Amino acid sequence: MEQHRRRPPHDARRRRDRSASLPAQARWRAGEGRYTRDAGGSARPVPGTRPAPGDGVPGPRLTGLGGGLFCAAAMLLLGFVDQLLFGASLTLYGVLFLPVCVLTALWVRGGDLLTAPVVVPIAFLAGLFPVADGRGGLSGRMMGLVTGLATQAGWLYGGTLVAGVIVLGRRVRWVRARRRT
Repeated sequence: MEQHRRRPPHDARRRRDRSASLPAQARWRAGEGRYTRDAGGSARPVPGTRPAPGDGVPGPRLTGLGGGLFCAAAMLLLGFVDQLLFGASLTLYGVLFLPVCVLTALWVRGGDLLTAPVVVPIAFLAGLFPVADGRGGLSGRMMGLVTGLATQAGWLYGGTLVAGVIVLGRRVRWVRARRRT
């Protein structure tokens, strides 16, 4: 037997009050706290509630893949800029790696936090391509990458550690906020 879909009845109140039609999560992320509906159907904030601490971080909300793409693209761009303006300074490249790690760890959304410390070393390698010494064809480029990774391991570990600490702090706050609700 075939069943036809039925449209919900037209409700003029929904058109007038668009904010009430937003899901509670969207209103909460907008900084308005938790909402409840009163007897008339309109939404009102629950007193004493605030947005989750993990959602209070300024900046974009990137997925794990988006964070990886942002980090890799930023490091590749910084590698080209370093190579063009400063003659492929590996120390400058390592210094520029640290703020990218911080931004990646801050901008990844709460559900994908644990991907940030994984993608930053991959992005370091991606940005090392233009900076590494590439004389001698493919084998020379590979040796330049290995040498760059070996000599700049301190920056790589430091950036990964910074991202890990930021993510761990955000994750602890996120778990505590979820337990409270």
